[in-house]
Amino acid sequence: MANARGHILVVDDEADVRETLDALLSSAGFSTSFATDADTGLKAMTEQPCDLVLLDVKLPGRSGLAVLQEFRRLNSLLPIIVLTALKDIDVARAAFKNGAQDYIPKPWDADELLAQILRALEQRRLLEENVHLKRVLKARYRLESIVGKSPIMQKLFDLVEQVAPTRSTVLVSGESGTGKELIAHTIHNRSPRADFSFVPVNTGSLPDDLLESILFGHVKGAFTSAVASKKGLFEVAHQGTIFFDEIATVGPQTQAKLLRVIQEGEFMRLGGNDTIKVDVRLLTATNVDLKKLVGEGRFRDDLYYRLNVINLQLPALRERREDIPLLVEHFIQKYCAENAKPRGRFTPEALQLLLDSPWPGNVRELENAVERAVVLSSGEEMGAQLLPDEIARPHLVGAGAPHEERPLFDIVDDYERRVILDALDRSGGSQTDAAKILKIPLSTLNQKVKRLGITVRRSRQA
Repeated sequence: MANARGHILVVDDEADVRETLDALLSSAGFSTSFATDADTGLKAMTEQPCDLVLLDVKLPGRSGLAVLQEFRRLNSLLPIIVLTALKDIDVARAAFKNGAQDYIPKPWDADELLAQILRALEQRRLLEENVHLKRVLKARYRLESIVGKSPIMQKLFDLVEQVAPTRSTVLVSGESGTGKELIAHTIHNRSPRADFSFVPVNTGSLPDDLLESILFGHVKGAFTSAVASKKGLFEVAHQGTIFFDEIATVGPQTQAKLLRVIQEGEFMRLGGNDTIKVDVRLLTATNVDLKKLVGEGRFRDDLYYRLNVINLQLPALRERREDIPLLVEHFIQKYCAENAKPRGRFTPEALQLLLDSPWPGNVRELENAVERAVVLSSGEEMGAQLLPDEIARPHLVGAGAPHEERPLFDIVDDYERRVILDALDRSGGSQTDAAKILKIPLSTLNQKVKRLGITVRRSRQA
C-alpha cells in the first residue's frame, strides 16, 4: 500500500543506488518501487501509479533520455527527476527538452535531493489543482448546466453555440435574475479564449471616475492616492474576455474610451501617454432598453451598435414556466448537498405555488426560495409553509391582512387588478399582448379592465 506522502518509482540499474535511495526515501516517509531498465520502468508505471519518477540517464538497452517522453505520455503531469553521473550541460538541456522536471548529478546531496522531490511534488499538486479547477468551471458553465427544456431556451442554447467560437461582441439582455452573467461566462468557456481570464465588471456599483481607473489603470502620480502605477482590468483580461454587467450605467467619458478599445484595440492609462494594445473580447449585459437610452441621448449610438453585434435576449421565468420543475429539482439537489441534508421534495401544493408565482426576481428569486425551504426543512418533504409569504400567500401581499375582515370579493379583485396591471406594464400597454401573457381571451381581459376600473396607459399600439 502506497505511503500517504507519495509513491516514487526509481529506474536505475545500479543495486547500491537503489538501496541508498530506498533507505533515504523510506526514512522521509515515501513508499518506493524499483526498475533496472527503461522498459521495466514503463511497465511498472502501468501496473502501479506513482507520484514521481527518479530516472537514471545511463541504462541498459534504451537510455533514460530516450524514454523520457514515453513516461510523460503515460502521465502528462508526472514529475520526473533525471539522475546521472554525467556532469554535462548538454545532458541537462536534453533532459529538460524531453520533459524532465529537474536534473541532479551523482553523487547527490541527500537533503538537496529530498528538497527537489518535495518541490516537484508540490508543483504537481498545484498543476492538478489548476486542471481540476478548470474542469469544475467548465462543468459549471457548460451549456448543458443551464437548466431549460422550453423551446425559447433551446433556441437560446443554439445561439450561444453559434456565437461562442467567434470574436464578436455580444449584448445579453434580460430582466434582473435571468442569468445574464452565467450566459456570458458560458460563452467565454466555450470559446478559444477559455484558457485565459474572464473578468467581470459590475459598472452599476462604481462612480465613473473610479471605473475609468479600474478599467484602464493609472500611472504613478495620476491622482493624489496613485503612489504607484497599476494595471487596469483590460490589461488583466488580455487574450480573454471582459464582461460588463449593467453597461447602461457607464458614463459618457468612459463610453468614449470603451469605443476606442473596441475599434482600435488600444487605450492609455489614466495620466499616461503610452498606448497599450490589448486583445480582449467584450461581452455586455443590460436589464434596460439600451436603444431607448440612445434615443434619449443618454447612451452613445456608435457604442450601442458596436456592442449590439449579437443580441441574446434572456426570457423571464414567467415566460418559460415549463422549466420551473427542472430548476426546482436542480436547486433542491444543490442545496441539499451543500447543507448535508437528505434529498428533499416539495409537496404538490407547494410546487403548484412555485408554478403559479409571477417571479419578478426570476431564476435568482426562485433559487433563493428553494434554498430557504431546504435550510428550514426538518424532513424530506417541504410544504408551502417553508416558502416566502409572497409566494405562499400572494393574496395577502398588498391586499390587506385577514384581521382587516375585508370581503373575499374585494381581496380577489385587488389581486386580479395587480396581476393585470403587471401584465399591461410588461406588454407596454398592449391589451392584446397582455391577454397572451395572461393566457385569456382579449374579450375577457377587456371586460375585466372595465369592471376593475383599470386605466390602460398605451405606450405603443395595442
